[in-house]
Amino acid sequence: MGGAVVDTGDSGVKAPDGGWGWAVLFGCFVITGFSYAFPKAVSVFFKELIREFGVGYSDTAWISSILLAMLYGSGPICSILVNRFGCRPVMMVGGLFASLGMILASFSTSIIHIYLSTGVITGLGLALNFQPSLIMLNRYFSEKRPLANGLAAAGSPVALCCLSPLGQVLQYKYGWRGGFLILGGILLNCCACGALMRPLKAPKKTSEVDEKEKKSKPKPKLLDFTVFKDCGFLIYTVAAAIMVLGLFVPPVFVVSYAKELGNEDTKSALLLTILGFIDIFARPTCGIIAGLKWVRPRCVYLFSFAMIFNGTTDLIGSMAKDYPSLVVFCIFFGISYGMVGALQFEVLMAIVGTEKFSSAIGLVLLVEAIAVLVGPPGAGRILDATKNYMFVFLLAGCEVVLAALVLAICNMLFIKRKPQQPDPPAKMEMAITETEMEELNKEPKDNQDNGGGDNGKKQAIEHEAMAKSDDKKVEEPESIGVDSIEVENTSKKMTEPNGVVVEPESSL
Repeated sequence: MGGAVVDTGDSGVKAPDGGWGWAVLFGCFVITGFSYAFPKAVSVFFKELIREFGVGYSDTAWISSILLAMLYGSGPICSILVNRFGCRPVMMVGGLFASLGMILASFSTSIIHIYLSTGVITGLGLALNFQPSLIMLNRYFSEKRPLANGLAAAGSPVALCCLSPLGQVLQYKYGWRGGFLILGGILLNCCACGALMRPLKAPKKTSEVDEKEKKSKPKPKLLDFTVFKDCGFLIYTVAAAIMVLGLFVPPVFVVSYAKELGNEDTKSALLLTILGFIDIFARPTCGIIAGLKWVRPRCVYLFSFAMIFNGTTDLIGSMAKDYPSLVVFCIFFGISYGMVGALQFEVLMAIVGTEKFSSAIGLVLLVEAIAVLVGPPGAGRILDATKNYMFVFLLAGCEVVLAALVLAICNMLFIKRKPQQPDPPAKMEMAITETEMEELNKEPKDNQDNGGGDNGKKQAIEHEAMAKSDDKKVEEPESIGVDSIEVENTSKKMTEPNGVVVEPESSL
C-alpha cells in the first residue's frame, strides 16, 4: 500500500465540523442517493426484461430484492474491509464493482445473468460505498452531525426523482441494454465520491509517539462484537429490525392501492413523486431540529416519535377510499419517512460512538437485511390472501409503532442516565495534552548540564500543572489543553538570554 494513510478512526484528530467535511458530505449525499434509489430505478426496465427473456414480473422483481439484500446483508464484510484498509480504497473498489455489474448486465443472455451482475456485483459495489461514506461522515462531523446526517439522507429522494425519469428516457432511446450500459458509466461517479473521503491526519505532536508505545497498542479488531455488550445497541438493533418489517411496505404498495381505487396509471404514479418531494425537505429539517441543544441529548425519543408518527400515518391511511385521501397520506408519510431516514443512523452514532460505529453499522444492516427480505413479500402474501390493501397498511403501521414503543420504553427502563462522556474532540485534546506534558518533563533532563535550579523548576511546574489539570477536569475537559499551553509558555520564560535559569517567583 506504500505511503497510503489508513483511516482507522483513532487518529487523535478533532472533527472539523466543516472545511473538507462539506466535500465529504457531498460525496455521502451522492452515494446515499445511488444506494437507496438505484434498486427502485432499475424497475423501470422490468417490462422490457419480461418481453426479452419471457419471464414474469415476480422473476424480475428479484433484481431489486437481491440489490437490497446485498446492500444490507454485506454490512459485516464492509466493516471488516473498512477496519483493515480504510474507507477511501474500499469505496474506490466499490465504485468499480457497481459500474462493472451494470456493464456486464448489458450483455446478459438470461435473467440469471442479470441476477448475478446487477443484483450481486452492483449490489456489493453500492454496499462498499454506502457504509464507508457514513463512517467518514461520522468522523468529520461532531457538533453539526445531526444536520450532516439529514442533508446526506436527502440524497435518497433527490436521486429517486432524477434516476427514474432518466431510466425511462434511456429505455426509450437506447433500449434496456443501452440504458444499463449508460447507468454503469454513471455509477463510476462512486469512485469520484470515494476519492473525496480524505482520511483525517493526526497533528505532528500526537503522531510523534515512541515506537514502543505503538507496538504496545493492540491491533484494531476487524469486526468488533463487543458492541453486543452495550444494552443500548441491543435495544436499537431489535427496534430497527421490527421497524424495517413495515417501513418500506407503503411506498411499494401505494401506487397499486391507487390503481385499485380506479385511478389512472400516471395519476397513481404521481403519489410517489409527492412522497419523494416532501421527503427531500423533511430530512434536512429534521436534522436541524435534532441538532438543537435541548433535543440532541433526547434524540432517541425523537426517533421514537418519528416512528410513531410514521406508523400512525399507515394506520390512518389504511382507511383511504379516494385519491385525495391518498395524497394527504403521502404528504404525512413523506414527512414521517424523512424524519426516520434522517435520524436512524444519527441515533446509532450517538449510542455506540465513533470508534465502534464501523462495526456496529455492519451488524445492524445484516439484521435489517433479513427484515427487508421478509417484510414486503410477507405483505404481498397477506394481500393475495385477503385481496384488501387495508390489512397490508394496518400490519405495516402496527410493526412500526411496536418498534417505537420497544425503543422508547426499553431505553427508559434499562438505560441508566449517566453523565455524558466527553466527545471525541475532548478526548483528543486530552491526548494531545498528555503528549505535551511528556515533552515538557523531558526538557529539564536535557538541560541539567546548563546550571542549577532545574530540579526546583521541574517540581514547581509539575505541581502547578497537576493542580490545574485536577481542578479543570472537574469543570470542563476542554480547558485542559489551555493549561498545557500556559505551562509550556511559562517554561519558555524560565531561561534568560545569558543562560541563567530564573525561578518564576524571582522573576516577578
